[in-house]
Amino acid sequence: MNILWAAETPLTAREVGRRIEDRELAPTTVMTVLDRLVRKGFLNRTRDGRAWRYQPAASRDAYVAELMLEALDLTGDRHAALTHFARSVSGAEAEVLRKALMELEKR
Repeated sequence: MNILWAAETPLTAREVGRRIEDRELAPTTVMTVLDRLVRKGFLNRTRDGRAWRYQPAASRDAYVAELMLEALDLTGDRHAALTHFARSVSGAEAEVLRKALMELEKR
C-alpha cells in the first residue's frame, strides 16, 4: 500500500514488484496480493492492454481514519476512549481536532 500511496499514477504488478526494496518477489506473487487487496476494497484496478493498473481506493489519511473508527467500535465506552485519546494528543494535535470540530459545527 505504501508504494501505491507514494505513486503519482496507477502501477502494474510488475512496477509494484520493482519498487519493493527489501525482497524480490515473483510478479505472480505481487499480482496475487494486489488482486486480494482489490477484492477487499483497498485498491481499484483498470485494464491497460494485457495488464492491470492498481491504485488505492482511498488516501492513506482516509484509511487511517477508518482504522481509528474501527478501533472505537471495539470499545464498550466510546466516550471514555475519545476522552483518553484527547488527553493523549499534543497541544498542536488538539488544536487541529478543535478546528475540525468547529468546522463541523458550522455546517
